[in-house]
Amino acid sequence: MNMFSPEEMLENINRVREQIREAAKEAGRDEKEITLIGVSKFFPAEYAAQAFSLGLTDLGENRPEEMHAKKQALDEKDLHPNWHLIGTIQSRKVRTIVGDPYLIHSVDTLSLAKEISKRYQARDLTARILLEVNVSGEESKHGFSEEEVKAQFEELFSLPNLDLCGLMTMAPIQQQEGQARSVFEKTRVLFDQLKKEGADEKNWKYLSMGMSGDFREAIACGATHVRIGTAIFGKRDYPDPV
Repeated sequence: MNMFSPEEMLENINRVREQIREAAKEAGRDEKEITLIGVSKFFPAEYAAQAFSLGLTDLGENRPEEMHAKKQALDEKDLHPNWHLIGTIQSRKVRTIVGDPYLIHSVDTLSLAKEISKRYQARDLTARILLEVNVSGEESKHGFSEEEVKAQFEELFSLPNLDLCGLMTMAPIQQQEGQARSVFEKTRVLFDQLKKEGADEKNWKYLSMGMSGDFREAIACGATHVRIGTAIFGKRDYPDPV
């Protein structure tokens, strides 16, 4: 893959920021409420370092081992972005990333939450997590169903060394206009319902939803974090809609 020059990458970042600004304005929101996460997965650490040096303070990775390696590489250069783990996590890999992520977006089962709690408790650390929900019911998507997250929320909330900060979702690739927005709207409703059912208001404030093809709709529905890869870093060597 060809690496963008700093000027080209900065142009991409600024273009996305302007689109976020416009979407926030249309929704009557403050753009400062929305965190842009640059998804650098599958790109080399040099891409992530360049993006951070250009002012992109939040970076997202899908795989724990890739995030850990890039964090180490950037730490050596005294570059310290907020690392977001946004991909599926196998319970056996939790021990390898304790303390690495600024925010874990993809906690999709109670058993995974328990494993993160156990590993972080052993290190006397606290993990900030989002619960991944699958409100569309797609078999190909990970995440709690609406019924599961409501039934298990009290137990999730009681786990030690976890701060439950909100929800994450992925919309299907749109086959027709409005399909993604429907998923985002349902997720926002669920977020508000869980808040009323006892979520800690100090922490319960994040909605991670929206990627390169649908982040405008996500912002209209209340997204606080959008996960943008292709529009900033370019096309990957792997098929990916982020």
